Amino acid sequence: MLNKGIFITFEGPEGAGKTTVIAEIYKRLEQEGKKAILTREPGGIRISEKIRGIIHDNEHQEMDGMTEALLYAAARRQHLVEKVVPAMKEGQIVLCDRFIDSSLAYQGYARGLGMEEVMTINSFAIGDTMPDLTIFFDITPEEGLRRISNSGEREQNRLDNETLQFHEKVYEGYQLLLKKFPDRIVSTDASKPLSEVTENVWKIISSQLINK
Repeated sequence: MLNKGIFITFEGPEGAGKTTVIAEIYKRLEQEGKKAILTREPGGIRISEKIRGIIHDNEHQEMDGMTEALLYAAARRQHLVEKVVPAMKEGQIVLCDRFIDSSLAYQGYARGLGMEEVMTINSFAIGDTMPDLTIFFDITPEEGLRRISNSGEREQNRLDNETLQFHEKVYEGYQLLLKKFPDRIVSTDASKPLSEVTENVWKIISSQLINK
């Protein structure tokens, strides 16, 4: 892991409210005069955003699970070398909406490819770069999907339209990751109002990293 900067990732089921909360955390960091960037996976840069479009396209229903996993890893690699690593070298705080844990939960566990197998693919892509802290937005798949359905602001993508059973498997996968990486992954109750979730996430980041 790089010695400079802080790498914080945010994980959770669909509809957990991550994007809204992360934007608020970024604003607070800026107000405190801290150097930070806000980015996402897959995406964050031109090439990776194009790969994101391929993965999320509702017309690509025939996409094979391994193809999906490889596309995520490819997008992750380019995003890492082009945006995350340079920011870390400059000593910035990197806030990233999803990272390797998403691949482990979605493709490794829910798609049935195997967490170890997907970790191997991604280890080739990311080397030894892992987050300093990962915050898991804990919300039931039913509630998360209900939020998406009730929101007129978000277009549902290919993953949103998966079966409830698939999203339940994703949630199970994240629970396994919480047990496997207790020192890195911290859970927060994402079923609460977004303002309360934001406060809780801010406390976690401040106590664990920023104010140390």
